[in-house]
Amino acid sequence: MLTRTTIHADGTWRGALSGETREVLDPADGRPFAVVAEGGAADADAAVAAARTAFDSGAWPGTPVAERAALLRRAAGLLVRDREELALLESRDAGKTLEEGRIDVDCVADAFRYFADLAVAEGQGRVVDAGSDTVHSVVVHEPVGVCAMITPWNYPLLQASWKIAPALAAGNTFVLKPSEITPLSTVALIALLVEAGLPNGVANLVTGPGHTVGARLAEHPDVDLVSFTGGLTSGVKVAQAAAPGVKKVALELGGKNPNVVFADACRTAEGFDTAVDQALNAAFIHSGQVCSAGSRLIVEESVRERFVAELGRRAARIRLGRGTEKGVECGPLVSRAQLERTEEYVASALAEGAVLRNGGRRPEPSATRPAGGYFYEPTVLDRCHRGMRVIREEIFGPVLTVETFRTEEEAVALANDTEYGLAGAVWTADAARARRVAGRLRHGTVWINDFHPYLPQAEWGGFGKSGVGRELGPSGLAEYRETKHVYQNLAPRPVRWFSG
Repeated sequence: MLTRTTIHADGTWRGALSGETREVLDPADGRPFAVVAEGGAADADAAVAAARTAFDSGAWPGTPVAERAALLRRAAGLLVRDREELALLESRDAGKTLEEGRIDVDCVADAFRYFADLAVAEGQGRVVDAGSDTVHSVVVHEPVGVCAMITPWNYPLLQASWKIAPALAAGNTFVLKPSEITPLSTVALIALLVEAGLPNGVANLVTGPGHTVGARLAEHPDVDLVSFTGGLTSGVKVAQAAAPGVKKVALELGGKNPNVVFADACRTAEGFDTAVDQALNAAFIHSGQVCSAGSRLIVEESVRERFVAELGRRAARIRLGRGTEKGVECGPLVSRAQLERTEEYVASALAEGAVLRNGGRRPEPSATRPAGGYFYEPTVLDRCHRGMRVIREEIFGPVLTVETFRTEEEAVALANDTEYGLAGAVWTADAARARRVAGRLRHGTVWINDFHPYLPQAEWGGFGKSGVGRELGPSGLAEYRETKHVYQNLAPRPVRWFSG
Protein backbone atom coordinates (compact mmCIF):
# COMPACT_ATOMS: atom_id res chain seq x y z
CA MET A 1 0.00 0.00 0.00
CA LEU A 2 1.25 3.47 -0.90
CA THR A 3 1.83 5.76 2.07
CA ARG A 4 2.34 9.43 1.30
CA THR A 5 3.16 12.54 3.34
CA THR A 6 0.78 14.67 1.36
CA ILE A 7 0.75 18.07 3.04
CA HIS A 8 3.22 20.51 1.52
CA ALA A 9 3.76 23.88 3.19
CA ASP A 10 6.69 26.28 2.88
CA GLY A 11 8.72 23.75 0.93
CA THR A 12 8.32 20.88 3.40
CA TRP A 13 6.39 17.63 3.05
CA ARG A 14 4.74 16.40 6.25
CA GLY A 15 1.74 14.66 7.72
CA ALA A 16 -1.31 16.31 9.25
CA LEU A 17 -0.77 18.26 12.44
CA SER A 18 -3.41 16.06 14.07
CA GLY A 19 -1.62 12.90 12.93
CA GLU A 20 -4.79 11.70 11.20
CA THR A 21 -4.71 9.79 7.92
CA ARG A 22 -7.19 8.64 5.29
CA GLU A 23 -7.28 5.51 3.13
CA VAL A 24 -7.70 6.05 -0.60
CA LEU A 25 -9.89 3.39 -2.21
CA ASP A 26 -9.51 1.84 -5.65
CA PRO A 27 -12.99 2.22 -7.21
CA ALA A 28 -12.44 -0.89 -9.33
CA ASP A 29 -12.56 -3.18 -6.29
CA GLY A 30 -13.44 -0.94 -3.35
CA ARG A 31 -10.20 -1.75 -1.53
CA PRO A 32 -7.69 0.73 -0.04
CA PHE A 33 -4.44 1.08 -1.95
CA ALA A 34 -2.94 4.27 -0.48
CA VAL A 35 -2.82 6.26 2.74
CA VAL A 36 -2.63 10.07 2.79
CA ALA A 37 -2.59 12.77 5.43
CA GLU A 38 -5.99 13.94 6.65
CA GLY A 39 -5.40 17.64 7.14
CA GLY A 40 -7.66 20.06 8.98
CA ALA A 41 -8.19 23.76 9.54
CA ALA A 42 -4.85 24.15 11.36
CA ASP A 43 -3.01 22.68 8.37
CA ALA A 44 -4.87 25.09 6.09
CA ASP A 45 -3.81 28.00 8.31
CA ALA A 46 -0.16 26.95 8.17
CA ALA A 47 -0.26 26.62 4.39
CA VAL A 48 -1.92 30.01 3.94
CA ALA A 49 0.70 31.60 6.22
CA ALA A 50 3.45 30.13 4.04
CA ALA A 51 1.78 31.37 0.86
CA ARG A 52 1.20 34.82 2.39
CA THR A 53 4.85 35.18 3.39
CA ALA A 54 6.04 33.97 -0.02
CA PHE A 55 3.84 36.52 -1.74
CA ASP A 56 4.49 39.49 0.54
CA SER A 57 8.21 38.92 1.12
CA GLY A 58 9.35 36.36 -1.41
CA ALA A 59 10.83 36.78 -4.86
CA TRP A 60 8.20 34.98 -6.94
CA PRO A 61 5.71 37.83 -7.57
CA GLY A 62 8.54 40.03 -8.79
CA THR A 63 10.25 37.34 -10.84
CA PRO A 64 10.44 38.40 -14.50
CA VAL A 65 7.63 36.87 -16.49
CA ALA A 66 10.09 35.13 -18.81
CA GLU A 67 11.56 33.27 -15.83
CA ARG A 68 8.13 32.26 -14.55
CA ALA A 69 7.26 31.01 -18.04
CA ALA A 70 10.49 29.02 -18.21
CA LEU A 71 9.58 27.23 -14.98
CA LEU A 72 6.15 26.34 -16.36
CA ARG A 73 7.78 24.90 -19.46
CA ARG A 74 10.16 22.85 -17.30
CA ALA A 75 7.15 21.50 -15.43
CA ALA A 76 5.54 20.55 -18.76
CA GLY A 77 8.68 18.63 -19.66
CA LEU A 78 8.58 16.74 -16.36
CA LEU A 79 4.93 15.86 -17.00
CA VAL A 80 5.94 14.33 -20.32
CA ARG A 81 8.73 12.42 -18.60
CA ASP A 82 6.39 10.97 -15.96
CA ARG A 83 3.39 10.48 -18.25
CA GLU A 84 2.89 6.77 -17.58
CA GLU A 85 3.29 7.02 -13.81
CA LEU A 86 0.84 9.93 -13.60
CA ALA A 87 -1.68 8.25 -15.91
CA LEU A 88 -1.59 5.13 -13.75
CA LEU A 89 -2.18 7.15 -10.59
CA GLU A 90 -5.11 8.93 -12.24
CA SER A 91 -6.58 5.64 -13.43
CA ARG A 92 -6.34 3.86 -10.08
CA ASP A 93 -7.47 6.91 -8.11
CA ALA A 94 -10.39 8.11 -10.24
CA GLY A 95 -11.31 4.86 -12.01
CA LYS A 96 -10.87 6.12 -15.56
CA THR A 97 -9.14 4.11 -18.26
CA LEU A 98 -5.39 4.29 -18.57
CA GLU A 99 -5.71 5.90 -22.01
CA GLU A 100 -7.95 8.62 -20.56
CA GLY A 101 -5.29 9.19 -17.91
CA ARG A 102 -2.61 9.59 -20.57
CA ILE A 103 -4.74 12.10 -22.45
CA ASP A 104 -5.23 14.06 -19.21
CA VAL A 105 -1.48 14.27 -18.63
CA ASP A 106 -0.96 15.50 -22.20
CA CYS A 107 -3.62 18.16 -21.70
CA VAL A 108 -2.02 19.30 -18.44
CA ALA A 109 1.33 19.75 -20.18
CA ASP A 110 -0.43 21.72 -22.94
CA ALA A 111 -2.03 24.02 -20.34
CA PHE A 112 1.33 24.78 -18.72
CA ARG A 113 2.89 25.59 -22.10
CA TYR A 114 -0.07 27.73 -23.16
CA PHE A 115 -0.08 29.92 -20.06
CA ALA A 116 3.70 30.26 -20.20
CA ASP A 117 3.43 31.63 -23.74
CA LEU A 118 0.41 33.83 -22.95
CA ALA A 119 2.01 35.43 -19.90
CA VAL A 120 5.06 36.39 -21.94
CA ALA A 121 2.92 37.77 -24.77
CA GLU A 122 0.86 39.91 -22.39
CA GLY A 123 3.68 40.84 -20.02
CA GLN A 124 4.37 44.41 -21.21
CA GLY A 125 1.03 45.95 -20.31
CA ARG A 126 -1.10 48.21 -22.52
CA VAL A 127 -0.19 51.79 -23.38
CA VAL A 128 -3.18 54.12 -23.26
CA ASP A 129 -3.34 57.20 -25.48
CA ALA A 130 -4.05 60.04 -23.06
CA GLY A 131 -4.22 62.64 -25.81
CA SER A 132 -1.14 64.50 -24.59
CA ASP A 133 2.59 64.27 -25.27
CA THR A 134 3.29 65.10 -21.63
CA VAL A 135 1.39 62.11 -20.24
CA HIS A 136 2.51 58.49 -20.19
CA SER A 137 -0.40 56.19 -19.37
CA VAL A 138 -0.16 52.41 -19.14
CA VAL A 139 -2.39 49.61 -17.88
CA VAL A 140 -0.38 46.87 -16.17
CA HIS A 141 -1.25 43.49 -14.67
CA GLU A 142 -0.23 42.37 -11.22
CA PRO A 143 -0.85 39.10 -9.35
CA VAL A 144 -3.91 38.90 -7.12
CA GLY A 145 -1.99 37.46 -4.16
CA VAL A 146 -2.69 34.26 -2.25
CA CYS A 147 -5.02 31.95 -4.15
CA ALA A 148 -7.04 29.13 -2.60
CA MET A 149 -7.82 26.36 -5.10
CA ILE A 150 -10.35 23.61 -4.46
CA THR A 151 -10.54 20.90 -7.11
CA PRO A 152 -12.96 17.99 -7.83
CA TRP A 153 -12.55 14.22 -7.88
CA ASN A 154 -13.40 13.51 -11.51
CA TYR A 155 -10.41 15.19 -13.22
CA PRO A 156 -8.02 15.89 -10.33
CA LEU A 157 -4.88 16.46 -12.38
CA LEU A 158 -6.50 18.39 -15.22
CA GLN A 159 -8.60 20.68 -13.03
CA ALA A 160 -5.61 21.47 -10.83
CA SER A 161 -3.58 22.50 -13.87
CA TRP A 162 -6.29 24.88 -15.10
CA LYS A 163 -5.82 26.81 -11.86
CA ILE A 164 -2.13 26.33 -11.08
CA ALA A 165 -0.73 27.24 -14.51
CA PRO A 166 -2.37 30.69 -14.85
CA ALA A 167 -1.88 31.45 -11.16
CA LEU A 168 1.87 30.84 -11.38
CA ALA A 169 2.17 32.56 -14.75
CA ALA A 170 0.65 35.68 -13.19
CA GLY A 171 3.00 35.58 -10.17
CA ASN A 172 0.65 34.37 -7.43
CA THR A 173 1.22 31.96 -4.57
CA PHE A 174 -1.39 29.35 -3.73
CA VAL A 175 -2.81 26.69 -1.43
CA LEU A 176 -4.45 23.77 -3.19
CA LYS A 177 -6.96 21.35 -1.70
CA PRO A 178 -7.68 18.37 -3.96
CA SER A 179 -10.68 16.12 -3.45
CA GLU A 180 -10.13 13.81 -0.50
CA ILE A 181 -11.34 10.95 -2.73
CA THR A 182 -8.72 11.39 -5.49
CA PRO A 183 -5.66 13.29 -4.19
CA LEU A 184 -2.73 11.24 -5.47
CA SER A 185 -2.02 12.70 -8.92
CA THR A 186 -2.26 16.22 -7.49
CA VAL A 187 0.37 15.35 -4.88
CA ALA A 188 2.61 14.15 -7.70
CA LEU A 189 2.03 17.39 -9.64
CA ILE A 190 3.13 19.55 -6.70
CA ALA A 191 6.26 17.40 -6.40
CA LEU A 192 7.04 18.08 -10.08
CA LEU A 193 6.68 21.84 -9.54
CA VAL A 194 9.16 21.62 -6.66
CA GLU A 195 11.52 19.65 -8.90
CA ALA A 196 11.13 22.31 -11.58
CA GLY A 197 12.53 24.88 -9.14
CA LEU A 198 9.52 26.66 -7.68
CA PRO A 199 10.56 28.62 -4.56
CA ASN A 200 9.43 27.52 -1.10
CA GLY A 201 6.00 28.72 -0.06
CA VAL A 202 4.74 29.43 -3.57
CA ALA A 203 2.93 26.09 -4.04
CA ASN A 204 1.25 24.64 -0.95
CA LEU A 205 -0.96 21.58 -0.69
CA VAL A 206 -3.33 20.38 2.01
CA THR A 207 -5.12 17.05 1.64
CA GLY A 208 -8.29 16.74 3.67
CA PRO A 209 -12.08 17.08 3.57
CA GLY A 210 -13.99 20.00 2.16
CA HIS A 211 -15.99 20.77 5.29
CA THR A 212 -12.79 21.54 7.22
CA VAL A 213 -9.90 22.38 4.88
CA GLY A 214 -12.00 23.75 2.02
CA ALA A 215 -14.24 25.76 4.33
CA ARG A 216 -11.26 27.31 6.12
CA LEU A 217 -9.55 28.27 2.87
CA ALA A 218 -12.72 29.93 1.56
CA GLU A 219 -13.15 32.10 4.65
CA HIS A 220 -9.50 32.75 5.47
CA PRO A 221 -8.74 36.50 5.79
CA ASP A 222 -5.29 36.12 4.19
CA VAL A 223 -6.66 34.52 1.02
CA ASP A 224 -7.24 36.96 -1.85
CA LEU A 225 -8.93 34.67 -4.38
CA VAL A 226 -10.88 31.42 -4.19
CA SER A 227 -11.19 29.20 -7.25
CA PHE A 228 -13.56 26.24 -6.83
CA THR A 229 -14.64 23.48 -9.18
CA GLY A 230 -17.30 21.10 -7.95
CA GLY A 231 -20.98 20.73 -7.17
CA LEU A 232 -23.53 23.52 -6.94
CA THR A 233 -24.32 23.09 -3.24
CA SER A 234 -20.66 23.22 -2.22
CA GLY A 235 -20.01 26.12 -4.60
CA VAL A 236 -22.72 28.21 -2.95
CA LYS A 237 -21.14 27.54 0.45
CA VAL A 238 -17.73 28.60 -0.86
CA ALA A 239 -19.15 31.85 -2.24
CA GLN A 240 -20.94 32.58 1.04
CA ALA A 241 -17.79 31.95 3.06
CA ALA A 242 -15.72 34.19 0.80
CA ALA A 243 -18.26 37.03 0.66
CA PRO A 244 -17.44 38.80 3.96
CA GLY A 245 -13.85 39.27 2.83
CA VAL A 246 -14.97 40.48 -0.63
CA LYS A 247 -12.52 38.03 -2.19
CA LYS A 248 -12.34 37.35 -5.87
CA VAL A 249 -14.28 34.14 -6.50
CA ALA A 250 -14.30 31.85 -9.52
CA LEU A 251 -16.77 28.96 -9.57
CA GLU A 252 -17.25 26.13 -12.06
CA LEU A 253 -20.30 24.22 -10.84
CA GLY A 254 -21.16 21.64 -13.47
CA GLY A 255 -23.93 21.38 -15.99
CA LYS A 256 -26.93 19.53 -17.40
CA ASN A 257 -25.81 19.57 -20.97
CA PRO A 258 -28.05 19.14 -24.03
CA ASN A 259 -27.01 17.27 -27.17
CA VAL A 260 -29.49 18.32 -29.87
CA VAL A 261 -29.75 16.06 -32.93
CA PHE A 262 -31.74 17.20 -35.96
CA ALA A 263 -33.02 14.60 -38.41
CA ASP A 264 -31.01 16.05 -41.30
CA ALA A 265 -27.78 15.09 -39.48
CA CYS A 266 -28.86 11.45 -39.89
CA ARG A 267 -29.83 11.43 -43.59
CA THR A 268 -26.76 9.50 -44.68
CA ALA A 269 -25.45 6.28 -43.19
CA GLU A 270 -22.22 8.06 -42.24
CA GLY A 271 -24.07 10.95 -40.64
CA PHE A 272 -26.28 8.61 -38.60
CA ASP A 273 -23.31 6.53 -37.47
CA THR A 274 -21.36 9.62 -36.45
CA ALA A 275 -24.24 11.19 -34.50
CA VAL A 276 -24.92 7.95 -32.59
CA ASP A 277 -21.22 7.41 -31.89
CA GLN A 278 -20.80 10.95 -30.59
CA ALA A 279 -23.92 10.66 -28.43
CA LEU A 280 -22.28 7.66 -26.74
CA ASN A 281 -19.03 9.59 -26.26
CA ALA A 282 -20.90 12.62 -24.94
CA ALA A 283 -22.72 10.61 -22.28
CA PHE A 284 -20.44 7.76 -21.23
CA ILE A 285 -16.81 8.93 -21.31
CA HIS A 286 -15.42 8.43 -17.78
CA SER A 287 -18.73 6.79 -16.84
CA GLY A 288 -20.52 10.11 -17.31
CA GLN A 289 -18.52 11.73 -14.51
CA VAL A 290 -17.79 14.81 -16.59
CA CYS A 291 -19.12 18.30 -15.90
CA SER A 292 -19.78 18.77 -19.63
CA ALA A 293 -21.25 15.30 -20.24
CA GLY A 294 -23.96 15.30 -22.89
CA SER A 295 -26.41 13.56 -20.58
CA ARG A 296 -29.52 15.03 -22.26
CA LEU A 297 -30.07 13.72 -25.77
CA ILE A 298 -32.70 15.87 -27.49
CA VAL A 299 -33.49 14.20 -30.80
CA GLU A 300 -35.96 15.09 -33.56
CA GLU A 301 -39.11 13.00 -33.36
CA SER A 302 -38.90 11.62 -36.90
CA VAL A 303 -35.63 9.76 -36.17
CA ARG A 304 -36.07 9.09 -32.47
CA GLU A 305 -37.01 5.40 -32.61
CA ARG A 306 -34.22 4.43 -35.01
CA PHE A 307 -31.66 6.56 -33.19
CA VAL A 308 -32.48 5.35 -29.69
CA ALA A 309 -32.64 1.70 -30.75
CA GLU A 310 -29.13 1.90 -32.18
CA LEU A 311 -27.92 3.86 -29.18
CA GLY A 312 -29.17 1.17 -26.82
CA ARG A 313 -27.61 -1.59 -28.93
CA ARG A 314 -24.18 0.06 -28.89
CA ALA A 315 -24.36 1.05 -25.22
CA ALA A 316 -24.88 -2.62 -24.34
CA ARG A 317 -21.55 -3.46 -26.00
CA ILE A 318 -19.42 -0.94 -24.04
CA ARG A 319 -16.71 -2.93 -22.24
CA LEU A 320 -16.71 -2.15 -18.51
CA GLY A 321 -13.82 -2.96 -16.25
CA ARG A 322 -10.77 -1.86 -14.32
CA GLY A 323 -9.27 1.07 -16.17
CA THR A 324 -5.79 -0.45 -16.30
CA GLU A 325 -7.00 -3.60 -18.10
CA LYS A 326 -6.43 -3.85 -21.86
CA GLY A 327 -9.57 -3.49 -23.96
CA VAL A 328 -11.64 -1.80 -21.24
CA GLU A 329 -13.59 1.20 -22.58
CA CYS A 330 -15.26 2.49 -19.42
CA GLY A 331 -14.23 2.25 -15.77
CA PRO A 332 -16.16 2.28 -12.50
CA LEU A 333 -17.80 5.17 -10.72
CA VAL A 334 -15.49 6.90 -8.27
CA SER A 335 -17.13 5.78 -5.03
CA ARG A 336 -19.88 3.72 -3.47
CA ALA A 337 -21.79 6.92 -2.73
CA GLN A 338 -21.69 7.89 -6.39
CA LEU A 339 -22.86 4.41 -7.41
CA GLU A 340 -25.80 4.53 -5.02
CA ARG A 341 -26.66 8.07 -6.14
CA THR A 342 -26.80 6.90 -9.76
CA GLU A 343 -29.03 3.95 -8.84
CA GLU A 344 -31.39 6.26 -7.00
CA TYR A 345 -31.70 8.61 -9.97
CA VAL A 346 -32.47 5.75 -12.37
CA ALA A 347 -35.09 4.35 -10.00
CA SER A 348 -36.77 7.74 -9.75
CA ALA A 349 -36.84 8.10 -13.56
CA LEU A 350 -38.45 4.69 -14.03
CA ALA A 351 -41.02 5.53 -11.36
CA GLU A 352 -41.82 8.74 -13.24
CA GLY A 353 -42.44 6.90 -16.51
CA ALA A 354 -39.09 6.65 -18.29
CA VAL A 355 -38.52 3.63 -20.53
CA LEU A 356 -35.29 1.68 -19.96
CA ARG A 357 -33.54 0.95 -23.26
CA ASN A 358 -30.27 -0.35 -21.79
CA GLY A 359 -28.48 -0.73 -18.48
CA GLY A 360 -30.11 0.28 -15.25
CA ARG A 361 -28.15 -2.13 -13.06
CA ARG A 362 -24.78 -3.17 -11.71
CA PRO A 363 -23.05 -5.65 -14.02
CA GLU A 364 -22.01 -9.10 -12.89
CA PRO A 365 -18.39 -9.40 -11.68
CA SER A 366 -15.90 -10.70 -14.22
CA ALA A 367 -12.18 -11.06 -14.79
CA THR A 368 -11.91 -7.31 -15.43
CA ARG A 369 -14.68 -6.26 -13.02
CA PRO A 370 -13.77 -7.35 -9.49
CA ALA A 371 -16.52 -7.94 -6.97
CA GLY A 372 -16.82 -4.86 -4.80
CA GLY A 373 -16.07 -2.45 -7.65
CA TYR A 374 -18.36 0.52 -8.24
CA PHE A 375 -19.49 -0.44 -11.74
CA TYR A 376 -22.79 0.56 -13.34
CA GLU A 377 -23.97 -0.29 -16.81
CA PRO A 378 -24.28 2.53 -19.37
CA THR A 379 -27.96 3.39 -19.09
CA VAL A 380 -30.31 4.82 -21.73
CA LEU A 381 -33.65 6.19 -20.51
CA ASP A 382 -36.19 6.91 -23.25
CA ARG A 383 -39.45 8.88 -23.14
CA CYS A 384 -38.17 11.40 -20.63
CA HIS A 385 -39.73 14.81 -20.01
CA ARG A 386 -38.66 18.03 -18.34
CA GLY A 387 -40.54 17.32 -15.13
CA MET A 388 -38.26 14.41 -14.21
CA ARG A 389 -35.41 14.74 -11.71
CA VAL A 390 -33.02 13.06 -14.15
CA ILE A 391 -33.68 15.91 -16.59
CA ARG A 392 -33.34 18.70 -14.03
CA GLU A 393 -30.45 17.55 -11.81
CA GLU A 394 -26.85 16.64 -12.52
CA ILE A 395 -26.32 12.90 -11.99
CA PHE A 396 -22.59 12.47 -12.67
CA GLY A 397 -23.05 8.87 -13.73
CA PRO A 398 -23.43 6.82 -16.94
CA VAL A 399 -27.05 7.80 -17.55
CA LEU A 400 -28.35 9.24 -20.82
CA THR A 401 -31.88 10.61 -21.01
CA VAL A 402 -33.82 11.01 -24.26
CA GLU A 403 -36.25 13.84 -25.06
CA THR A 404 -37.79 14.64 -28.44
CA PHE A 405 -38.78 17.70 -30.42
CA ARG A 406 -40.54 18.51 -33.68
CA THR A 407 -39.46 22.08 -34.47
CA GLU A 408 -36.29 24.12 -34.18
CA GLU A 409 -38.00 26.45 -31.73
CA GLU A 410 -38.94 23.52 -29.50
CA ALA A 411 -35.41 22.13 -29.66
CA VAL A 412 -33.89 25.42 -28.49
CA ALA A 413 -36.48 25.77 -25.72
CA LEU A 414 -35.72 22.28 -24.41
CA ALA A 415 -31.95 22.80 -24.58
CA ASN A 416 -32.18 26.04 -22.63
CA ASP A 417 -34.67 24.71 -20.07
CA THR A 418 -32.10 24.20 -17.33
CA GLU A 419 -30.68 26.14 -14.40
CA TYR A 420 -27.22 25.30 -15.70
CA GLY A 421 -25.47 26.52 -18.83
CA LEU A 422 -22.04 24.94 -19.16
CA ALA A 423 -22.03 23.24 -22.57
CA GLY A 424 -24.22 21.94 -25.35
CA ALA A 425 -24.13 20.68 -28.91
CA VAL A 426 -26.19 20.81 -32.08
CA TRP A 427 -26.06 18.25 -34.89
CA THR A 428 -27.36 19.30 -38.29
CA ALA A 429 -26.37 19.30 -41.95
CA ASP A 430 -27.87 22.78 -42.36
CA ALA A 431 -25.11 25.36 -41.81
CA ALA A 432 -27.54 28.23 -41.35
CA ARG A 433 -29.53 26.28 -38.77
CA ALA A 434 -26.32 25.34 -36.96
CA ARG A 435 -25.37 29.00 -36.59
CA ARG A 436 -28.88 30.02 -35.52
CA VAL A 437 -29.20 27.35 -32.85
CA ALA A 438 -25.65 27.81 -31.57
CA GLY A 439 -26.32 31.52 -31.25
CA ARG A 440 -29.44 30.93 -29.18
CA LEU A 441 -28.11 28.29 -26.81
CA ARG A 442 -27.37 29.78 -23.38
CA HIS A 443 -24.27 27.72 -22.65
CA GLY A 444 -20.63 28.68 -22.23
CA THR A 445 -19.39 26.21 -24.86
CA VAL A 446 -21.41 25.14 -27.90
CA TRP A 447 -20.22 22.43 -30.24
CA ILE A 448 -21.53 22.07 -33.78
CA ASN A 449 -21.38 18.50 -35.10
CA ASP A 450 -18.99 17.48 -32.33
CA PHE A 451 -18.90 16.95 -28.57
CA HIS A 452 -16.31 17.35 -25.78
CA PRO A 453 -13.21 18.89 -27.42
CA TYR A 454 -11.77 21.94 -25.71
CA LEU A 455 -8.78 24.16 -26.39
CA PRO A 456 -6.50 25.68 -23.73
CA GLN A 457 -6.57 28.94 -25.68
CA ALA A 458 -10.41 29.14 -25.54
CA GLU A 459 -12.33 30.12 -22.41
CA TRP A 460 -14.19 27.47 -20.40
CA GLY A 461 -17.08 28.22 -18.07
CA GLY A 462 -20.84 28.49 -17.98
CA PHE A 463 -23.97 30.57 -17.73
CA GLY A 464 -26.49 30.49 -14.90
CA LYS A 465 -25.80 28.09 -12.06
CA SER A 466 -22.85 26.59 -13.90
CA GLY A 467 -20.80 29.25 -12.16
CA VAL A 468 -18.99 32.56 -12.47
CA GLY A 469 -15.70 33.39 -14.13
CA ARG A 470 -13.78 31.52 -16.80
CA GLU A 471 -10.85 29.13 -16.94
CA LEU A 472 -8.44 28.73 -19.85
CA GLY A 473 -7.86 31.30 -22.58
CA PRO A 474 -6.89 34.92 -21.90
CA SER A 475 -9.77 35.24 -19.44
CA GLY A 476 -8.36 32.32 -17.48
CA LEU A 477 -5.15 34.26 -16.96
CA ALA A 478 -7.06 37.44 -16.17
CA GLU A 479 -8.81 35.69 -13.26
CA TYR A 480 -5.45 35.59 -11.45
CA ARG A 481 -4.48 39.19 -12.15
CA GLU A 482 -5.35 42.60 -10.83
CA THR A 483 -5.42 45.41 -13.38
CA LYS A 484 -3.72 48.69 -12.48
CA HIS A 485 -3.69 51.99 -14.40
CA VAL A 486 -0.45 53.96 -14.00
CA TYR A 487 -0.78 57.60 -15.14
CA GLN A 488 2.44 59.64 -15.26
CA ASN A 489 2.48 63.39 -15.85
CA LEU A 490 5.82 64.13 -17.54
CA ALA A 491 5.49 67.92 -17.16
CA PRO A 492 3.69 68.67 -13.90
CA ARG A 493 2.58 72.25 -13.18
CA PRO A 494 0.09 73.98 -10.87
CA VAL A 495 -3.57 73.46 -11.70
CA ARG A 496 -4.74 76.77 -10.10
CA TRP A 497 -8.14 75.34 -9.30
CA PHE A 498 -8.19 77.20 -6.01
CA SER A 499 -7.48 80.92 -5.99
CA GLY A 500 -5.53 80.95 -2.68
